[in-house]
Amino acid sequence: MRLILAGVLAGLLSATAAKADEMVFTSWGGTTQEAQTKSWAEPFAASSGIKVLQDGPTDYGKLKAMVDAKNVTWDVVDVEMDFAIKAAKDGLLEPIDFAAVPKADLDPRFSNEHAVGSFYYSFVLAWNKGAVSGEPTSWADMFDTKKFPGKRTFYKWSAPGVIEIALLADGVPADKLYPLDLERAFKKLDTIKSDIVWWGGGAESQQLIASGEAAFGQLWNGRVFALEKDGADVGVSWNQNLTAADVLVVPKGAKNKDSAMKFLAAATSPTGQAKFAEASGYAPINTKAKAEMPADVVKGLPDAHVDGQINLDMNY
Repeated sequence: MRLILAGVLAGLLSATAAKADEMVFTSWGGTTQEAQTKSWAEPFAASSGIKVLQDGPTDYGKLKAMVDAKNVTWDVVDVEMDFAIKAAKDGLLEPIDFAAVPKADLDPRFSNEHAVGSFYYSFVLAWNKGAVSGEPTSWADMFDTKKFPGKRTFYKWSAPGVIEIALLADGVPADKLYPLDLERAFKKLDTIKSDIVWWGGGAESQQLIASGEAAFGQLWNGRVFALEKDGADVGVSWNQNLTAADVLVVPKGAKNKDSAMKFLAAATSPTGQAKFAEASGYAPINTKAKAEMPADVVKGLPDAHVDGQINLDMNY
């Protein structure tokens, strides 16, 4: 996922933290951060008077370096849950002030002492219909280059997702995935390594599929949603969709912690979550959000595709 920022703003944010009446929100860029901006940042700024500056894409190494140097310029960061779990153990995150951030209606799977859910997503199998003959229906098809020739694209970070996909494609039953057999997974990936294009961000994954540079891909469902909204001729299979969540965290030493907690409360509210889900195609983590969403949007969310769905183990 990528966000292109003006050079002046990027330089400013790297040099100094936001002012007292400002805060910095960092996410993955592209259509996801655009949806977060319109659903969360803009309404929050209008109601609170706190200006929300945007930065990105999320960079785990940069977050750690900021905390280590005691020069933190980010206030709220969207991260993957497995990173949040490790970062909390490493002392990189502020605890969430649940006196300021209502917790009762948040899905407990995606909230803990140092993080609150951002959104709930699925990895799905997507393809460019113009580049593919037929319809792949399983992760095994991603590894069948004779039946389905062409480049395939995977997330460059092997966990969560890629290792599980390789094992499922190699015949491991969904309920036997953990503990992960890494040797078996990498051996399976080696069988198609010359046909793999790795993507590092969601916007890149969209571009690879839309352009046909990659015929098939492991994509976040929200990125397929964005492609469909843009009129791209793409197909999607929800069979064996792999679910996980992004969460919102506050880096240790954030200079606008109070504003950050207020922002978290707004972002995780029923209205904030409903607006973001409608704009992105990702599922809300506030259990009351669906009551504020159109029925056709609810039908397209990951939790409407539970048959064959596999929950990734973020603690593994």
